[in-house]
Amino acid sequence: MALLPLPEDWDRALAVVAHPDDLEFGASSAIARWTAEGKTVSYVLATRGEAGIDTIDPAQCGVIRSAEQRASARVVGVEEVTFLDYGDGVLTYSLGLRRDLARAIRSHRPDVLLSINHHATFGPGSLNHADHRVIGEALLDATRDAANRWVFPELVAEGLEPWHGLRFAAFGASPAPDHFVDVTGYLDKGIASLAKHRVYLESLGGDFDLVQFLRSNAERAGNEAGVPLAVTFEVVSL
Repeated sequence: MALLPLPEDWDRALAVVAHPDDLEFGASSAIARWTAEGKTVSYVLATRGEAGIDTIDPAQCGVIRSAEQRASARVVGVEEVTFLDYGDGVLTYSLGLRRDLARAIRSHRPDVLLSINHHATFGPGSLNHADHRVIGEALLDATRDAANRWVFPELVAEGLEPWHGLRFAAFGASPAPDHFVDVTGYLDKGIASLAKHRVYLESLGGDFDLVQFLRSNAERAGNEAGVPLAVTFEVVSL
């Protein structure tokens, strides 16, 4: 199936992922384009990525990775970054998680949602992270919770009325993409955004070339989409 251009006739997006760096391994180049065009994008992260570096104690690691995420977001024009403080690596599908995501949706009132691949793999032989799978499933269910005043009525008591304005959710790094965003002219912003995760990237070892990784992926997607550079998404209509 040919990739379709991602609809861009919207104003506000909420990006919901599990960890610092989830958006920077591709989607942040698109976010850089959108904010440059005047769209508003905000981030919600379920965890602080505190279990992501084997050599750093989680308490210290969470502080480091939170700061790196905030710096990374600023590079692509995102000022609002919220952490829900669930445990990294042990994120579990729960009513509590759904409620917190529904709360975020009602608070931000976005037109669209952005997230990361929630399937079992990134492709043949590449197992997806358990937290990614959980956040995707919970987020999709929370879109209905956010629109239903009788689910989590405590949110209405908090002053958060149901939100019916969501159009679609777009999942980056999916093994089954169906849409693309032309990021020609914005890949350098995406690269700079990922580079802000310095301590995490150093933990991956010297063999990881972030510039080559992002550029080769963008060129491959661009070739498929018919543009110089692109990032791909799987879109779920809401």
